[in-house]
Amino acid sequence: QVQLVESGGGSVQAGGSLKLSCIVSGHIFIFSRCRAAWYRQAPGNDRELVSIMSNDGTTTYTDSVKGRFTISLNNAKNTLYLQMNSLKTEDTAVYYCAAVCGTLWDNNKYWGQGTQVTVSS
Repeated sequence: QVQLVESGGGSVQAGGSLKLSCIVSGHIFIFSRCRAAWYRQAPGNDRELVSIMSNDGTTTYTDSVKGRFTISLNNAKNTLYLQMNSLKTEDTAVYYCAAVCGTLWDNNKYWGQGTQVTVSS
């Protein structure tokens, strides 16, 4: 069974940085057939896609994080990362890693349990 476990969340002041990690177990090659992604959900909001990496390494970011966040994948460590710089208060959310094995709109995904990121002014 595929398991994704996030870590690295916490509280930081605006302008600071955090690096989230997502370790995969149960299917160490999941990201060879599924896209690797980070989502976030702020209170009262829907879950939104933050960044996604295709199998060919192509990366996409939502406009609000472009130039500040970087998604990366270390296959040898079965770990997905999200480096977050120049954090803003509006980045406060629970962050989830995901293996997107179908389209962005279907349920063919594996999810982590989430890690809280809180950015204060």
